[in-house]
Amino acid sequence: MKRIYIILLAAIAGCSKGYLDVNQTNPNQTTNPPINGLLSEVTYQTGVNVFNVGNITSYYVQQLASPNASSSTDVYDDIDASTTWKNIYLTIEDVRQMEALAVEKNAWQHMGVGQILEAYNMGMLTGLWGDAPYSQAWQGATYLTPAYDKGEAIYDSCLLLIEKGIASLKQADPLITLDAENDLVHSGSVAGWIKTAYTLKARLLNRLSKQAEYDPAAILSALDSGYTSNSDDAAITRFESLSLWNGVAVNNASGNLDGWLSATFINALNGTTYGIFDPRLPLITDTTKYGDYRGTVNGAGRVGSGTDKGQCYLSVNGYYSKSGAPLLLLTYAEARFIAAEAYFNTDPAKSYQAYLDGIGANMDKVGVSATDKAYYLSQLPAYSKELLFKEKYVAMFLQPECWTDARRYDYQYKNFNLPANALLTTFIRRVSYPASETSRNAANVPAVSSLADELWWDK
Repeated sequence: MKRIYIILLAAIAGCSKGYLDVNQTNPNQTTNPPINGLLSEVTYQTGVNVFNVGNITSYYVQQLASPNASSSTDVYDDIDASTTWKNIYLTIEDVRQMEALAVEKNAWQHMGVGQILEAYNMGMLTGLWGDAPYSQAWQGATYLTPAYDKGEAIYDSCLLLIEKGIASLKQADPLITLDAENDLVHSGSVAGWIKTAYTLKARLLNRLSKQAEYDPAAILSALDSGYTSNSDDAAITRFESLSLWNGVAVNNASGNLDGWLSATFINALNGTTYGIFDPRLPLITDTTKYGDYRGTVNGAGRVGSGTDKGQCYLSVNGYYSKSGAPLLLLTYAEARFIAAEAYFNTDPAKSYQAYLDGIGANMDKVGVSATDKAYYLSQLPAYSKELLFKEKYVAMFLQPECWTDARRYDYQYKNFNLPANALLTTFIRRVSYPASETSRNAANVPAVSSLADELWWDK
């Protein structure tokens, strides 16, 4: 049934939100919102935030490439991500309004979902920017120019929120339970949200792979309570109109060039880089007019007019960009690759099996036949850390956490080179703070000397 989720909460404007909106209000705030309406809003908007962040980071990991030469995102130029930054903060503002209602109504399940989604959104934001307003944010006029919390502190808060979320979801006798129609991620399944919480915890713990605190045992313990199959995946499958990546493919098909695939990504799948053709490629894009698969070199721009099908782009028939394509937030395939990495140095057999499980889960997800999957797995080279990260790179197509992986791995993917016309001499490691912050909260915005500066977990 078609529903308009964003308009649902936009009937009445709220009061001024101070730091978040000096001259405007959150259009999703109401004076007396229904708690399940807020559930719809925060689950949907989290998906939109994942799309918006992925539409930046997918260029940094060279899954996508601009059809225009020297495009800002391709060549590591400063971009203004003010809208993405603001939308994440507004989503958490809605989360906190839902949590306040949950306290009034003993709606502990809604509280748990809110705590998990705050951890998800802030984990995504701090993964791009590092330090950010947190402890003084969402406090109206009390802090019009909030201080920045250290990225490490935000990270710790996210882990604590996950634990609180799990406890809230398990709390007995809620007076209001999750509404299946308005929970756009797990359709009201408390068990589904608990599994997502534990899998998200494993993702965040895995982010510390370069740090002394990296704890494979803790990661594996979290995964033990997390996803066990593709059916557990956190995803948005209902949209206001077109599913979001489908909208990109439709725009491109209409001549508004977008969603072009990087030569790096295409060559990793078409046999050029690894010597084996990946059966997922035809389920992502279409062949060119030459009957083969060709990508666009990041920073170099398209070859030809852009309308002659000389290069590959997201297909309106592809798994990730077809009509109604799901927007993935967290997957079983990712969980298996996290397990493979956690086991890698201590139990090679379990690491290898988790690696195979991750490949198989993603292939099943996108629709690879059993025969093609078996053949591909039989042709894989000897298992290595390089192949683990490469296969996760393919399975994490268009997902923001893929950029976290690239930085943790120091971009050591085979034949992964700087984009043409790059403005840095090394790979990008962070994004600059948005203009909305440097103009309104300049005194607190940390200095960024270079987009090649590592965030705290990347050092």
